[in-house]
Amino acid sequence: MSNILIIKHGSLGDIAQASGAIQDISEHHRDNQIHLMTTRPYYDLFKKNPHISNVILDKRLSKLNLIYLYFLMRSIKKFNFSKVYDLQNSSRTSFYKRILFPNAGKDIWSSTETTLPAGIIKKDFDKDSVLERFNYQLKNSGINTAHTMKPDFTWCSSDLSEIKKYYQLEKYIILFPFCSPHLTSKKWPYYNELIDIINKKFNKTYKVVLAPGPDEIKDASSINALPVLDDGKALNISQLSSLIKDSSFVVSNDTGPAHMSAHLGVKGLALFGAHTTAYKVSIERENFKAIQVSDLSKLSAEKVFEKLYNNLI
Repeated sequence: MSNILIIKHGSLGDIAQASGAIQDISEHHRDNQIHLMTTRPYYDLFKKNPHISNVILDKRLSKLNLIYLYFLMRSIKKFNFSKVYDLQNSSRTSFYKRILFPNAGKDIWSSTETTLPAGIIKKDFDKDSVLERFNYQLKNSGINTAHTMKPDFTWCSSDLSEIKKYYQLEKYIILFPFCSPHLTSKKWPYYNELIDIINKKFNKTYKVVLAPGPDEIKDASSINALPVLDDGKALNISQLSSLIKDSSFVVSNDTGPAHMSAHLGVKGLALFGAHTTAYKVSIERENFKAIQVSDLSKLSAEKVFEKLYNNLI
């Protein structure tokens, strides 16, 4: 039995997207042990993935921290991995390759760089959608990609019955109105106006809820919706997954929870400005769609509700 390593450091949305690729790798190597290296925020989460045998923590300390780097490389080498699938495809993981397998091709180290199409540079290849890039990488590594283009993130969900009972959640619409402070161009400004329309048109048939992250709880008071928390704390990723999965509809900025929603099979909308395209981040699915505009401040609440209504009813 051989040991196989998958590298996926983050982020939350990227991990949801990689679920299908991880499943395909696992099924291809069904007689081997599948190990996955990730960062601390996702270490416990990946332990729930049924396609992974073992999770390895990478603290991602500075590459100049030679002591940490030495012990990390030593811990990786002890597994004697016969194949590595780099699904992070970052400068850091390229650095790891130069240490662990400096001369390896795609037969040992599968990455964007080792499977790059002839005559194409990585910068141009990265213009394709996330899932198409995964699909190309794995196909050119001999993997049958039955699931890569259709990620299923439901493996990460946990029991949320007590929290749903506490908040009396039956039919509800969940909103994700926040974004990283340095990415304000992703933030749509009319969530309160949308909430007013939802309550008026549906006569409060649906509760409108939020699931703020740890740094968003204070800001949640500015949104006229019910914040769902666990004893005053933000839901963890597995709890959030369950809350999303059981919702009637999701409306979100381009954030991690939007990508979770897309790959949990729920109905919803992601709102995109000029920062990127819905195509490039592979967010549109059978039930989950996107609205793409050049300027989010010019996207009206009425337009978003129209899309919500047509997809919900």
